[in-house]
Amino acid sequence: MSRAAEYATALLPSARDYREAGRTWRGDLLAGLTVGIVALPLALGFGIASGAGAEAGLITAIVAGVLAAVFGGSNVQVSGPTGAMVVVLAPIVTAHGMAAVAVVSVLAGILVLVAGALRLGRAVSFIPWPVIEGFTLGIAVIIFLQQIPALTGADADGILHTNVVTSALSSLVNADPGYLAWSLTAVAAVAACMYLLPLVHSAIPGSLVGIVLVTILALVLPSPLAVIGALPSRLPAPGLPTLSIDTLSALVLPAVAVAALAAIESLLSARVAASLADTGPYDPDRELVGQGIASIGAGLFGGMPATGAIARTAVNVRAGAKSRIAAIFHALVLLLVVLVAAGPVGAIPLAALAGVLMVTAIRMVQPATARSILRSTRADAIAYIVTAIVTVSVDLIVAVAIGMAVAGVFAIRSLSRATGVAREEIGGPAVAGDERIAVIRLDGPLFFAAADRVLETVMSLDDVTVVILRMSQLELVDATGAHVLSEIVQQLERRGVTVLIKGVRAGHVELFTTVGVLSSLRHARHLFDDLPSAVAHARSHVARTGAE
Repeated sequence: MSRAAEYATALLPSARDYREAGRTWRGDLLAGLTVGIVALPLALGFGIASGAGAEAGLITAIVAGVLAAVFGGSNVQVSGPTGAMVVVLAPIVTAHGMAAVAVVSVLAGILVLVAGALRLGRAVSFIPWPVIEGFTLGIAVIIFLQQIPALTGADADGILHTNVVTSALSSLVNADPGYLAWSLTAVAAVAACMYLLPLVHSAIPGSLVGIVLVTILALVLPSPLAVIGALPSRLPAPGLPTLSIDTLSALVLPAVAVAALAAIESLLSARVAASLADTGPYDPDRELVGQGIASIGAGLFGGMPATGAIARTAVNVRAGAKSRIAAIFHALVLLLVVLVAAGPVGAIPLAALAGVLMVTAIRMVQPATARSILRSTRADAIAYIVTAIVTVSVDLIVAVAIGMAVAGVFAIRSLSRATGVAREEIGGPAVAGDERIAVIRLDGPLFFAAADRVLETVMSLDDVTVVILRMSQLELVDATGAHVLSEIVQQLERRGVTVLIKGVRAGHVELFTTVGVLSSLRHARHLFDDLPSAVAHARSHVARTGAE
Protein backbone atom coordinates (compact mmCIF):
# COMPACT_ATOMS: atom_id res chain seq x y z
CA MET A 1 0.00 0.00 0.00
CA SER A 2 2.81 2.39 0.88
CA ARG A 3 4.53 1.61 -2.43
CA ALA A 4 1.37 2.48 -4.37
CA ALA A 5 1.04 5.74 -2.45
CA GLU A 6 4.67 6.57 -3.16
CA TYR A 7 4.12 5.73 -6.83
CA ALA A 8 1.12 8.07 -7.06
CA THR A 9 2.76 10.87 -5.06
CA ALA A 10 5.73 10.95 -7.43
CA LEU A 11 3.36 11.92 -10.27
CA LEU A 12 1.69 14.78 -8.37
CA PRO A 13 2.77 18.38 -7.61
CA SER A 14 4.66 19.04 -4.39
CA ALA A 15 6.27 21.88 -2.49
CA ARG A 16 9.62 20.80 -3.94
CA ASP A 17 8.50 22.22 -7.29
CA TYR A 18 8.82 25.74 -5.88
CA ARG A 19 11.73 25.42 -3.46
CA GLU A 20 13.80 27.90 -5.51
CA ALA A 21 10.90 30.29 -6.17
CA GLY A 22 11.80 32.63 -3.33
CA ARG A 23 15.11 33.30 -5.00
CA THR A 24 14.09 33.24 -8.68
CA TRP A 25 10.56 34.72 -8.77
CA ARG A 26 11.60 38.09 -10.24
CA GLY A 27 13.37 36.46 -13.16
CA ASP A 28 10.51 34.01 -13.57
CA LEU A 29 7.94 36.81 -13.83
CA LEU A 30 10.03 38.60 -16.45
CA ALA A 31 10.47 35.37 -18.42
CA GLY A 32 6.73 34.68 -18.16
CA LEU A 33 5.90 38.14 -19.50
CA THR A 34 8.34 37.65 -22.39
CA VAL A 35 7.04 34.25 -23.41
CA GLY A 36 3.44 35.45 -22.98
CA ILE A 37 4.05 38.18 -25.56
CA VAL A 38 5.65 35.65 -27.90
CA ALA A 39 2.85 33.13 -27.34
CA LEU A 40 -0.04 35.50 -28.09
CA PRO A 41 0.27 35.58 -31.90
CA LEU A 42 1.14 31.89 -32.01
CA ALA A 43 -1.88 30.92 -29.93
CA LEU A 44 -4.15 32.97 -32.19
CA GLY A 45 -2.51 31.72 -35.36
CA PHE A 46 -2.49 28.06 -34.47
CA GLY A 47 -6.09 28.24 -33.30
CA ILE A 48 -7.18 29.70 -36.62
CA ALA A 49 -5.00 27.38 -38.69
CA SER A 50 -6.49 24.32 -36.99
CA GLY A 51 -10.00 25.43 -37.89
CA ALA A 52 -11.03 25.62 -34.24
CA GLY A 53 -10.70 29.41 -34.21
CA ALA A 54 -8.57 32.03 -32.46
CA GLU A 55 -10.68 31.67 -29.30
CA ALA A 56 -9.75 27.98 -29.01
CA GLY A 57 -6.08 28.82 -29.42
CA LEU A 58 -6.17 31.42 -26.64
CA ILE A 59 -8.18 29.18 -24.30
CA THR A 60 -5.71 26.36 -24.82
CA ALA A 61 -2.71 28.57 -24.14
CA ILE A 62 -4.32 29.85 -20.91
CA VAL A 63 -5.90 26.74 -19.42
CA ALA A 64 -3.38 24.18 -20.62
CA GLY A 65 -0.53 26.58 -19.91
CA VAL A 66 -1.43 26.72 -16.22
CA LEU A 67 -2.33 23.04 -15.78
CA ALA A 68 0.75 21.69 -17.57
CA ALA A 69 3.00 24.03 -15.60
CA VAL A 70 1.54 22.89 -12.29
CA PHE A 71 1.17 19.16 -12.97
CA GLY A 72 3.90 18.56 -15.58
CA GLY A 73 7.34 17.08 -15.07
CA SER A 74 9.45 20.02 -16.26
CA ASN A 75 10.27 23.19 -14.36
CA VAL A 76 10.38 25.37 -17.48
CA GLN A 77 8.14 23.70 -20.06
CA VAL A 78 5.62 26.04 -21.73
CA SER A 79 2.56 24.32 -23.16
CA GLY A 80 -0.20 25.35 -25.51
CA PRO A 81 -1.34 24.94 -29.12
CA THR A 82 1.45 23.95 -31.50
CA GLY A 83 2.00 23.63 -35.21
CA ALA A 84 2.25 19.86 -35.11
CA MET A 85 -1.14 19.61 -33.41
CA VAL A 86 -2.66 21.97 -35.97
CA VAL A 87 -1.64 19.56 -38.71
CA VAL A 88 -3.55 16.72 -37.03
CA LEU A 89 -6.59 18.77 -36.01
CA ALA A 90 -7.31 20.43 -39.36
CA PRO A 91 -8.61 17.23 -41.04
CA ILE A 92 -10.68 16.44 -37.91
CA VAL A 93 -12.36 19.85 -38.11
CA THR A 94 -12.99 19.37 -41.81
CA ALA A 95 -14.57 15.95 -41.27
CA HIS A 96 -16.47 16.44 -38.01
CA GLY A 97 -16.74 20.17 -37.34
CA MET A 98 -15.28 22.48 -34.70
CA ALA A 99 -17.21 20.87 -31.83
CA ALA A 100 -15.22 17.68 -32.31
CA VAL A 101 -11.95 19.36 -31.32
CA ALA A 102 -12.92 19.76 -27.65
CA VAL A 103 -14.05 16.13 -27.46
CA VAL A 104 -10.85 14.89 -29.11
CA SER A 105 -8.88 17.04 -26.67
CA VAL A 106 -10.52 15.36 -23.66
CA LEU A 107 -10.20 11.84 -25.11
CA ALA A 108 -6.56 12.36 -26.06
CA GLY A 109 -5.85 13.92 -22.67
CA ILE A 110 -7.18 10.84 -20.91
CA LEU A 111 -4.97 8.59 -23.03
CA VAL A 112 -1.86 10.68 -22.35
CA LEU A 113 -2.70 10.75 -18.63
CA VAL A 114 -3.02 6.96 -18.57
CA ALA A 115 0.29 6.62 -20.44
CA GLY A 116 1.98 8.70 -17.75
CA ALA A 117 0.38 6.67 -14.96
CA LEU A 118 1.66 3.50 -16.67
CA ARG A 119 5.20 4.93 -16.70
CA LEU A 120 5.53 5.05 -20.50
CA GLY A 121 7.40 8.36 -20.52
CA ARG A 122 10.73 6.86 -21.51
CA ALA A 123 9.29 5.47 -24.75
CA VAL A 124 10.25 8.62 -26.68
CA SER A 125 13.91 7.65 -26.32
CA PHE A 126 13.28 4.84 -28.82
CA ILE A 127 12.58 7.31 -31.64
CA PRO A 128 15.77 7.87 -33.69
CA TRP A 129 17.05 11.42 -34.10
CA PRO A 130 16.74 11.43 -37.95
CA VAL A 131 13.08 10.41 -37.62
CA ILE A 132 12.42 13.25 -35.16
CA GLU A 133 14.09 15.78 -37.45
CA GLY A 134 12.29 14.45 -40.53
CA PHE A 135 9.03 14.70 -38.62
CA THR A 136 9.89 18.32 -37.71
CA LEU A 137 10.76 19.17 -41.32
CA GLY A 138 7.46 17.73 -42.54
CA ILE A 139 5.51 19.71 -39.92
CA ALA A 140 7.29 22.90 -40.95
CA VAL A 141 6.36 22.36 -44.60
CA ILE A 142 2.73 21.68 -43.68
CA ILE A 143 2.46 24.76 -41.45
CA PHE A 144 3.87 26.92 -44.24
CA LEU A 145 1.53 25.47 -46.87
CA GLN A 146 -1.47 25.81 -44.56
CA GLN A 147 -1.10 29.60 -44.60
CA ILE A 148 -1.40 29.96 -48.35
CA PRO A 149 -5.21 29.65 -48.54
CA ALA A 150 -5.52 32.39 -45.90
CA LEU A 151 -3.18 34.62 -47.89
CA THR A 152 -5.25 34.26 -51.04
CA GLY A 153 -8.56 34.89 -49.27
CA ALA A 154 -9.79 31.48 -50.37
CA ASP A 155 -10.05 30.23 -46.80
CA ALA A 156 -10.74 33.16 -44.55
CA ASP A 157 -12.11 30.95 -41.79
CA GLY A 158 -8.94 28.90 -41.63
CA ILE A 159 -10.65 25.57 -42.32
CA LEU A 160 -8.37 23.51 -44.49
CA HIS A 161 -8.64 20.65 -46.91
CA THR A 162 -7.14 17.35 -45.88
CA ASN A 163 -4.27 17.54 -48.39
CA VAL A 164 -2.39 20.77 -47.74
CA VAL A 165 -0.43 20.59 -50.99
CA THR A 166 -3.61 20.38 -53.06
CA SER A 167 -5.25 23.09 -50.98
CA ALA A 168 -2.29 25.44 -51.39
CA LEU A 169 -2.03 24.93 -55.15
CA SER A 170 -5.77 25.27 -55.65
CA SER A 171 -5.94 28.51 -53.70
CA LEU A 172 -3.02 30.00 -55.63
CA VAL A 173 -4.62 29.13 -58.97
CA ASN A 174 -7.90 30.79 -57.94
CA ALA A 175 -6.35 33.70 -56.04
CA ASP A 176 -7.59 37.28 -56.38
CA PRO A 177 -4.45 39.22 -57.44
CA GLY A 178 -5.53 42.35 -55.58
CA TYR A 179 -6.18 40.53 -52.29
CA LEU A 180 -2.97 38.52 -52.69
CA ALA A 181 -0.94 41.73 -53.09
CA TRP A 182 -2.34 43.07 -49.80
CA SER A 183 -1.74 39.83 -47.91
CA LEU A 184 1.79 39.38 -49.23
CA THR A 185 2.60 42.94 -48.17
CA ALA A 186 1.33 42.12 -44.68
CA VAL A 187 3.42 38.96 -44.56
CA ALA A 188 6.51 40.85 -45.74
CA ALA A 189 6.03 43.49 -43.04
CA VAL A 190 5.64 40.91 -40.29
CA ALA A 191 8.60 38.86 -41.54
CA ALA A 192 10.78 41.98 -41.70
CA CYS A 193 9.93 42.84 -38.09
CA MET A 194 10.60 39.29 -36.92
CA TYR A 195 13.98 39.09 -38.62
CA LEU A 196 15.26 42.66 -38.26
CA LEU A 197 14.02 43.96 -34.90
CA PRO A 198 15.82 41.30 -32.82
CA LEU A 199 19.02 42.51 -34.46
CA VAL A 200 18.38 45.91 -32.89
CA HIS A 201 17.73 44.36 -29.46
CA SER A 202 17.08 40.74 -28.58
CA ALA A 203 14.26 41.69 -26.18
CA ILE A 204 12.08 43.25 -28.90
CA PRO A 205 9.17 40.90 -29.74
CA GLY A 206 9.35 41.13 -33.52
CA SER A 207 6.21 39.10 -34.17
CA LEU A 208 4.07 41.24 -31.86
CA VAL A 209 5.44 44.50 -33.28
CA GLY A 210 4.80 43.24 -36.80
CA ILE A 211 1.22 42.29 -36.00
CA VAL A 212 0.54 45.65 -34.34
CA LEU A 213 2.02 47.49 -37.34
CA VAL A 214 -0.03 45.56 -39.89
CA THR A 215 -3.19 45.90 -37.81
CA ILE A 216 -2.81 49.68 -37.57
CA LEU A 217 -2.16 49.97 -41.31
CA ALA A 218 -5.18 47.78 -42.06
CA LEU A 219 -7.36 50.04 -39.88
CA VAL A 220 -6.05 53.28 -41.36
CA LEU A 221 -6.02 52.20 -45.01
CA PRO A 222 -9.04 50.80 -46.90
CA SER A 223 -7.81 47.21 -46.62
CA PRO A 224 -9.73 44.14 -47.89
CA LEU A 225 -7.88 41.83 -45.48
CA ALA A 226 -9.98 39.45 -43.39
CA VAL A 227 -9.56 39.81 -39.62
CA ILE A 228 -9.85 37.48 -36.64
CA GLY A 229 -13.22 38.86 -35.62
CA ALA A 230 -14.97 38.96 -32.27
CA LEU A 231 -13.31 37.25 -29.32
CA PRO A 232 -14.82 36.50 -25.91
CA SER A 233 -13.96 38.90 -23.11
CA ARG A 234 -13.89 36.06 -20.56
CA LEU A 235 -13.30 32.35 -20.38
CA PRO A 236 -16.37 30.25 -21.23
CA ALA A 237 -17.98 27.94 -18.70
CA PRO A 238 -16.57 24.39 -18.78
CA GLY A 239 -18.54 21.74 -20.61
CA LEU A 240 -18.53 19.48 -23.64
CA PRO A 241 -20.62 19.68 -26.82
CA THR A 242 -23.21 16.98 -27.41
CA LEU A 243 -22.21 14.64 -30.21
CA SER A 244 -23.86 11.56 -31.63
CA ILE A 245 -22.60 8.08 -30.79
CA ASP A 246 -21.48 7.61 -34.39
CA THR A 247 -19.42 10.80 -34.26
CA LEU A 248 -17.88 9.84 -30.93
CA SER A 249 -16.92 6.44 -32.34
CA ALA A 250 -15.37 8.09 -35.36
CA LEU A 251 -13.26 10.31 -33.08
CA VAL A 252 -11.56 7.47 -31.20
CA LEU A 253 -8.82 6.83 -33.75
CA PRO A 254 -8.11 10.56 -34.27
CA ALA A 255 -7.88 10.89 -30.49
CA VAL A 256 -5.28 8.12 -30.38
CA ALA A 257 -3.24 9.92 -33.06
CA VAL A 258 -3.53 13.21 -31.18
CA ALA A 259 -2.50 11.54 -27.91
CA ALA A 260 0.55 9.95 -29.52
CA LEU A 261 1.58 13.28 -31.03
CA ALA A 262 1.00 15.16 -27.77
CA ALA A 263 3.11 12.68 -25.84
CA ILE A 264 5.95 12.65 -28.35
CA GLU A 265 6.15 16.41 -28.83
CA SER A 266 5.85 17.19 -25.11
CA LEU A 267 8.55 14.75 -24.10
CA LEU A 268 10.88 15.98 -26.83
CA SER A 269 10.30 19.58 -25.76
CA ALA A 270 10.94 18.75 -22.10
CA ARG A 271 14.12 16.91 -23.02
CA VAL A 272 15.34 19.86 -25.11
CA ALA A 273 14.53 22.26 -22.26
CA ALA A 274 16.58 20.18 -19.83
CA SER A 275 19.59 20.47 -22.16
CA LEU A 276 19.32 24.26 -22.65
CA ALA A 277 20.07 25.30 -19.08
CA ASP A 278 20.50 23.96 -15.57
CA THR A 279 16.86 24.19 -14.54
CA GLY A 280 16.67 20.79 -12.92
CA PRO A 281 15.81 17.37 -14.36
CA TYR A 282 12.47 16.51 -15.85
CA ASP A 283 10.24 13.55 -15.05
CA PRO A 284 8.88 12.11 -18.34
CA ASP A 285 6.09 10.15 -16.67
CA ARG A 286 4.88 13.13 -14.68
CA GLU A 287 5.17 15.23 -17.83
CA LEU A 288 2.69 12.94 -19.56
CA VAL A 289 0.34 13.16 -16.59
CA GLY A 290 0.54 16.95 -16.68
CA GLN A 291 0.01 17.18 -20.43
CA GLY A 292 -2.94 14.80 -20.19
CA ILE A 293 -4.56 16.95 -17.49
CA ALA A 294 -3.81 20.07 -19.58
CA SER A 295 -5.56 18.70 -22.68
CA ILE A 296 -8.54 17.53 -20.63
CA GLY A 297 -8.85 20.98 -19.04
CA ALA A 298 -8.47 22.77 -22.37
CA GLY A 299 -11.11 20.57 -23.96
CA LEU A 300 -13.60 21.19 -21.16
CA PHE A 301 -13.27 24.94 -21.75
CA GLY A 302 -13.69 24.60 -25.51
CA GLY A 303 -10.00 24.56 -26.39
CA MET A 304 -7.82 22.16 -28.33
CA PRO A 305 -5.23 19.51 -27.37
CA ALA A 306 -2.06 20.96 -25.89
CA THR A 307 1.56 19.91 -26.05
CA GLY A 308 4.85 21.21 -24.81
CA ALA A 309 5.94 23.94 -27.24
CA ILE A 310 9.63 23.72 -28.07
CA ALA A 311 9.97 27.29 -29.39
CA ARG A 312 8.12 28.91 -26.47
CA THR A 313 9.94 26.73 -23.97
CA ALA A 314 13.27 27.80 -25.47
CA VAL A 315 12.23 31.47 -25.20
CA ASN A 316 11.24 30.85 -21.58
CA VAL A 317 14.61 29.33 -20.71
CA ARG A 318 16.62 31.98 -22.55
CA ALA A 319 14.61 34.71 -20.84
CA GLY A 320 15.84 33.42 -17.48
CA ALA A 321 13.08 31.12 -16.23
CA LYS A 322 14.08 28.87 -13.37
CA SER A 323 10.79 27.58 -11.98
CA ARG A 324 7.19 26.82 -12.95
CA ILE A 325 6.16 30.34 -11.97
CA ALA A 326 7.31 31.58 -15.40
CA ALA A 327 5.01 29.24 -17.37
CA ILE A 328 2.12 29.97 -15.01
CA PHE A 329 2.60 33.72 -15.38
CA HIS A 330 2.75 33.42 -19.19
CA ALA A 331 -0.77 31.96 -19.08
CA LEU A 332 -1.95 34.75 -16.77
CA VAL A 333 -0.59 37.34 -19.22
CA LEU A 334 -2.69 35.76 -21.97
CA LEU A 335 -5.73 35.71 -19.67
CA LEU A 336 -5.26 39.43 -19.10
CA VAL A 337 -5.33 39.94 -22.88
CA VAL A 338 -8.68 38.14 -23.05
CA LEU A 339 -10.14 40.18 -20.19
CA VAL A 340 -9.05 43.66 -21.28
CA ALA A 341 -7.99 43.56 -24.95
CA ALA A 342 -10.32 41.17 -26.77
CA GLY A 343 -11.61 43.96 -29.05
CA PRO A 344 -8.24 45.14 -30.41
CA VAL A 345 -7.03 41.57 -30.82
CA GLY A 346 -10.09 40.75 -32.92
CA ALA A 347 -9.02 43.42 -35.43
CA ILE A 348 -5.77 41.61 -36.30
CA PRO A 349 -5.67 40.61 -40.00
CA LEU A 350 -5.38 36.89 -40.66
CA ALA A 351 -2.57 37.61 -43.12
CA ALA A 352 -0.47 39.02 -40.28
CA LEU A 353 -0.87 35.82 -38.29
CA ALA A 354 -0.09 33.82 -41.43
CA GLY A 355 3.16 35.75 -41.68
CA VAL A 356 4.08 34.84 -38.11
CA LEU A 357 3.38 31.16 -38.74
CA MET A 358 5.31 31.15 -42.03
CA VAL A 359 8.39 32.58 -40.35
CA THR A 360 7.92 30.15 -37.47
CA ALA A 361 7.79 27.26 -39.94
CA ILE A 362 10.96 28.42 -41.67
CA ARG A 363 12.77 28.71 -38.34
CA MET A 364 11.77 25.17 -37.42
CA VAL A 365 14.11 23.87 -40.12
CA GLN A 366 17.77 23.99 -39.13
CA PRO A 367 19.97 23.72 -42.25
CA ALA A 368 22.99 22.61 -40.19
CA THR A 369 20.96 19.75 -38.72
CA ALA A 370 19.67 18.68 -42.12
CA ARG A 371 23.21 18.69 -43.56
CA SER A 372 24.51 16.66 -40.63
CA ILE A 373 21.89 13.97 -41.11
CA LEU A 374 22.16 13.84 -44.90
CA ARG A 375 25.95 13.51 -44.67
CA SER A 376 25.97 10.98 -41.82
CA THR A 377 24.91 7.57 -43.13
CA ARG A 378 22.72 6.47 -45.97
CA ALA A 379 20.31 4.79 -43.55
CA ASP A 380 19.85 7.96 -41.48
CA ALA A 381 19.47 10.12 -44.58
CA ILE A 382 16.79 7.82 -46.00
CA ALA A 383 14.90 7.71 -42.68
CA TYR A 384 15.01 11.52 -42.51
CA ILE A 385 13.76 12.05 -46.06
CA VAL A 386 11.09 9.32 -45.93
CA THR A 387 9.71 10.61 -42.62
CA ALA A 388 9.47 14.17 -43.97
CA ILE A 389 7.76 13.08 -47.20
CA VAL A 390 5.24 10.83 -45.46
CA THR A 391 4.50 13.56 -42.90
CA VAL A 392 3.52 15.98 -45.66
CA SER A 393 1.74 13.53 -47.92
CA VAL A 394 0.05 11.09 -45.53
CA ASP A 395 -0.07 11.50 -41.76
CA LEU A 396 2.16 12.47 -38.83
CA ILE A 397 1.76 9.29 -36.81
CA VAL A 398 2.12 7.12 -39.90
CA ALA A 399 5.26 9.10 -40.73
CA VAL A 400 6.82 8.39 -37.34
CA ALA A 401 5.90 4.69 -37.64
CA ILE A 402 7.33 4.40 -41.16
CA GLY A 403 10.41 6.42 -40.25
CA MET A 404 11.09 4.15 -37.28
CA ALA A 405 10.51 1.09 -39.47
CA VAL A 406 12.99 2.35 -42.08
CA ALA A 407 15.55 3.18 -39.40
CA GLY A 408 14.95 -0.20 -37.77
CA VAL A 409 15.44 -2.14 -41.01
CA PHE A 410 18.76 -0.43 -41.68
CA ALA A 411 19.84 -0.86 -38.05
CA ILE A 412 19.03 -4.58 -38.17
CA ARG A 413 20.88 -4.97 -41.47
CA SER A 414 23.91 -3.18 -40.06
CA LEU A 415 23.79 -5.27 -36.89
CA SER A 416 23.47 -8.50 -38.85
CA ARG A 417 26.59 -7.62 -40.83
CA ALA A 418 28.47 -7.41 -37.53
CA THR A 419 27.82 -11.11 -36.95
CA GLY A 420 31.02 -12.99 -37.65
CA VAL A 421 31.26 -16.64 -38.65
CA ALA A 422 34.64 -17.87 -39.87
CA ARG A 423 36.79 -21.00 -39.92
CA GLU A 424 40.08 -20.67 -38.04
CA GLU A 425 43.33 -22.55 -38.24
CA ILE A 426 44.31 -24.68 -35.27
CA GLY A 427 47.20 -22.97 -33.53
CA GLY A 428 50.51 -24.62 -32.68
CA PRO A 429 52.32 -27.52 -34.39
CA ALA A 430 50.17 -29.39 -36.87
CA VAL A 431 49.03 -32.88 -36.03
CA ALA A 432 47.93 -35.57 -38.45
CA GLY A 433 44.18 -35.41 -38.86
CA ASP A 434 43.86 -31.68 -38.11
CA GLU A 435 42.35 -31.20 -41.55
CA ARG A 436 39.37 -33.20 -40.26
CA ILE A 437 38.77 -30.65 -37.50
CA ALA A 438 36.95 -27.36 -38.21
CA VAL A 439 37.22 -24.57 -35.65
CA ILE A 440 34.38 -22.11 -36.26
CA ARG A 441 34.54 -18.76 -34.47
CA LEU A 442 31.24 -17.00 -33.86
CA ASP A 443 31.39 -13.39 -32.75
CA GLY A 444 29.22 -10.32 -32.51
CA PRO A 445 25.42 -10.56 -32.23
CA LEU A 446 23.57 -13.70 -33.27
CA PHE A 447 19.90 -12.92 -33.83
CA PHE A 448 17.13 -13.57 -36.32
CA ALA A 449 18.53 -11.39 -39.11
CA ALA A 450 21.89 -13.20 -39.17
CA ALA A 451 20.81 -16.69 -38.13
CA ASP A 452 20.31 -18.14 -41.63
CA ARG A 453 23.71 -16.91 -42.80
CA VAL A 454 25.41 -18.61 -39.86
CA LEU A 455 23.49 -21.83 -40.50
CA GLU A 456 24.40 -21.89 -44.21
CA THR A 457 28.08 -21.16 -43.53
CA VAL A 458 28.52 -23.89 -40.94
CA MET A 459 26.48 -26.48 -42.82
CA SER A 460 28.55 -25.94 -45.97
CA LEU A 461 31.55 -27.65 -44.30
CA ASP A 462 32.75 -30.83 -46.05
CA ASP A 463 35.11 -33.65 -45.11
CA VAL A 464 35.22 -32.90 -41.42
CA THR A 465 34.86 -35.22 -38.47
CA VAL A 466 34.73 -32.72 -35.63
CA VAL A 467 33.44 -29.15 -35.51
CA ILE A 468 34.42 -26.87 -32.62
CA LEU A 469 32.09 -23.91 -32.16
CA ARG A 470 33.94 -21.06 -30.42
CA MET A 471 31.36 -18.88 -28.63
CA SER A 472 33.36 -16.79 -26.17
CA GLN A 473 33.08 -13.74 -28.46
CA LEU A 474 29.38 -14.19 -29.08
CA GLU A 475 27.53 -11.14 -27.74
CA LEU A 476 23.79 -10.65 -28.12
CA VAL A 477 21.88 -13.87 -28.77
CA ASP A 478 18.12 -14.05 -29.21
CA ALA A 479 15.83 -17.09 -29.29
CA THR A 480 16.17 -17.46 -33.07
CA GLY A 481 19.96 -17.39 -32.84
CA ALA A 482 19.94 -20.00 -30.09
CA HIS A 483 17.52 -22.17 -32.08
CA VAL A 484 19.83 -22.04 -35.11
CA LEU A 485 22.75 -23.15 -32.95
CA SER A 486 20.63 -26.07 -31.79
CA GLU A 487 19.80 -26.93 -35.42
CA ILE A 488 23.48 -26.76 -36.37
CA VAL A 489 24.43 -29.21 -33.64
CA GLN A 490 21.59 -31.60 -34.44
CA GLN A 491 22.17 -31.56 -38.24
CA LEU A 492 25.93 -32.07 -37.89
CA GLU A 493 25.45 -34.90 -35.42
CA ARG A 494 22.99 -36.58 -37.80
CA ARG A 495 25.69 -36.38 -40.48
CA GLY A 496 28.09 -38.17 -38.14
CA VAL A 497 30.05 -35.02 -37.28
CA THR A 498 30.89 -34.57 -33.62
CA VAL A 499 30.21 -31.06 -32.31
CA LEU A 500 32.18 -29.51 -29.46
CA ILE A 501 31.20 -26.16 -27.96
CA LYS A 502 33.77 -23.92 -26.35
CA GLY A 503 33.34 -20.79 -24.24
CA VAL A 504 29.62 -20.40 -23.58
CA ARG A 505 29.15 -17.12 -21.72
CA ALA A 506 27.41 -17.20 -18.36
CA GLY A 507 24.66 -14.91 -19.66
CA HIS A 508 23.84 -17.36 -22.45
CA VAL A 509 23.64 -20.56 -20.40
CA GLU A 510 19.99 -20.21 -19.41
CA LEU A 511 18.86 -19.42 -22.97
CA PHE A 512 20.93 -22.24 -24.45
CA THR A 513 19.52 -24.65 -21.90
CA THR A 514 15.93 -23.54 -22.50
CA VAL A 515 16.15 -23.69 -26.31
CA GLY A 516 18.05 -26.97 -26.28
CA VAL A 517 21.49 -26.03 -27.59
CA LEU A 518 23.38 -27.83 -24.82
CA SER A 519 21.10 -30.88 -24.75
CA SER A 520 21.71 -31.33 -28.50
CA LEU A 521 25.34 -32.23 -27.82
CA ARG A 522 26.14 -35.95 -27.94
CA HIS A 523 27.73 -35.85 -24.50
CA ALA A 524 27.82 -33.33 -21.68
CA ARG A 525 31.66 -33.53 -21.80
CA HIS A 526 31.56 -31.94 -25.26
CA LEU A 527 31.23 -28.55 -23.57
CA PHE A 528 34.59 -26.82 -22.87
CA ASP A 529 35.84 -23.69 -21.17
CA ASP A 530 39.08 -23.31 -23.15
CA LEU A 531 40.18 -24.00 -26.71
CA PRO A 532 43.25 -26.19 -26.04
CA SER A 533 41.09 -28.71 -24.16
CA ALA A 534 38.53 -28.72 -26.99
CA VAL A 535 41.25 -29.21 -29.63
CA ALA A 536 42.86 -32.02 -27.63
CA HIS A 537 39.50 -33.80 -27.35
CA ALA A 538 38.86 -33.31 -31.08
CA ARG A 539 42.26 -34.75 -31.99
CA SER A 540 41.71 -37.78 -29.80
CA HIS A 541 38.32 -38.30 -31.41
CA VAL A 542 39.80 -38.04 -34.94
CA ALA A 543 42.58 -40.45 -34.00
CA ARG A 544 40.11 -42.90 -32.52
CA THR A 545 37.86 -42.66 -35.59
CA GLY A 546 40.84 -43.22 -37.90
CA ALA A 547 41.94 -46.28 -35.96
CA GLU A 548 38.49 -47.76 -36.26
